Amino acid sequence: MSKAKAKKSGKGGNAKARDGKLICIDAAAKVLADAAEALDTKTMIERMAAKGLWSSPNGQTPAATLYSAILREIKTKGKESRFKKTDRGRFARV
Repeated sequence: MSKAKAKKSGKGGNAKARDGKLICIDAAAKVLADAAEALDTKTMIERMAAKGLWSSPNGQTPAATLYSAILREIKTKGKESRFKKTDRGRFARV
């Protein structure tokens, strides 16, 4: 017997969590849109928390998780991605 996999819900731009805050990658896109330069994920996490857009729910490595999510979006969406890698560990908004 084969089990059907649960279908993931497609979250569009600016998806919000149950508490009304943006999800991590959408908050990062907003922070980068406001930034004048490319940022690393640690700085993005700090700015997201400072602006009240998103804070880690007790995660130990939120910057690493965000880094992976951004790279995954770039790989899967290609030119449609909201992000571009500008340098090692640094990203900008397209």
